[in-house]
Amino acid sequence: MSNKSNYDLGIDVSEIKNHAQYRECWKKLGRLEIKMIEKHEECKHSLGDTFVYETPYARPVGVCPALLHVLDLYTWRAVFGFPSWNPDDRRVHKLHCPDPQGTVWELRKIED
Repeated sequence: MSNKSNYDLGIDVSEIKNHAQYRECWKKLGRLEIKMIEKHEECKHSLGDTFVYETPYARPVGVCPALLHVLDLYTWRAVFGFPSWNPDDRRVHKLHCPDPQGTVWELRKIED
């Protein structure tokens, strides 16, 4: 029995017959960008720093490991367009680093 209230990515997986077709599907995911928009205390990053994920699995080099841990919880949501709680722009996830007074970052899918 189907429950129409459940979310579905709407990907027709029946069309994926081989690895090459799978890779083409993977390429459609797109890239993600993170950007520091607030800084409240000492941090190795600077306000405005921007990094790119080539895929949700390909973490950007040089980003604080603690911040990456938080971002990991949201990369798949952002790449698939799941809405954020940000009322100004539901495509942008605003995330705080684990430090209680640290930094705030925007995570968004890069629209090509």
